[in-house]
Amino acid sequence: MSLSTEDFDYDLPEELIAQTPIKDRDQSRLLVLDHETGEYQDKHFYDILDYLNPGDALVMNNSRVLPARLYGTKEDTDGHEEVLLLNNIEGDKWEVLMKPAKRAKVGTKVQFGEDGQLEAEVLEDLEHGGKIIEFHYQGIFMEILEQLGEMPLPPYIKEKLDDPDRYQTVYAKENGSAAAPTAGLHWTKDLLKKVEDKGVKLVYVTLHVGLGTFRPVTETDVDKHVMHSEFYRLDEESAKTLNDVKKNGGKIVATGTTSIRTLETIGTKFNGEIKADSGWTDIFIKPGYEWKVVDEFITNFHLPKSTLVMLVAAFTGRENILNAYHHAVEEKYRFFSFGDAMFIK
Repeated sequence: MSLSTEDFDYDLPEELIAQTPIKDRDQSRLLVLDHETGEYQDKHFYDILDYLNPGDALVMNNSRVLPARLYGTKEDTDGHEEVLLLNNIEGDKWEVLMKPAKRAKVGTKVQFGEDGQLEAEVLEDLEHGGKIIEFHYQGIFMEILEQLGEMPLPPYIKEKLDDPDRYQTVYAKENGSAAAPTAGLHWTKDLLKKVEDKGVKLVYVTLHVGLGTFRPVTETDVDKHVMHSEFYRLDEESAKTLNDVKKNGGKIVATGTTSIRTLETIGTKFNGEIKADSGWTDIFIKPGYEWKVVDEFITNFHLPKSTLVMLVAAFTGRENILNAYHHAVEEKYRFFSFGDAMFIK
């Protein structure tokens, strides 16, 4: 039986979409859901400590969000162009989205910054409406980007972010995401130290989040939806730690759907084994999926009819997750990127 996108819809009042982060990261609310019974409890994120046990592994995505939105002017007409970086293809060549796209023809040059310290030339048009551009500059690209770029907040966040660091996890390290792995925004360094002191292994994976993560499912038949591709990496040391945890009966607890996608991509590729690996994944986890690696996970509340709701439903069952979401709406939990969290056990 094929699934319909409508099966993953729910009513969400707009005022529950969090526009700003709360003052203290770990004070977010936490809805704890038992995936087998469907029972749930209202907690706070700092209570997560009660659910992690010695010998478990807590997996986090250490990708760092780039200040990926640039505003520039075209060299020939002084017309304004907005550029959003998606993927670094090689060297200084990037896949980007440009607005207005029609005016950015192949050969167009765009300058950024007061003294034109960064310039881009359009090399190629892509089928999905994006472009390939090449940057020219003097100095270190990431330093120039930090100076000129803006954090690309999701389209449902209308307010300006006072502190750009609040859209980064405290362990963000590897530059490359166009959006934050938001389930990790609740962790503080102090809380992670308490987790480690309890005997839980902290393990980092990298998955660079693309903007496709916000793309709505437009197909009525879920099976026809084409997933976006994202780059992931798991190193030898992390793979060894995870295998040891599994072997000794510990649980693998993933922080966020990006960590889940990385671990399950590798588990699927190597028949349930965890190995050091890197590459591009377009894994689509939906009801009917057989889980290979992840035992429990932390996640935020996701958009109606999104692939992320489908991923969570693949673990909990559709009815359990929609019941929990209904409860969260009634209890006025905060939704989406700057919202509250769930722990699914």
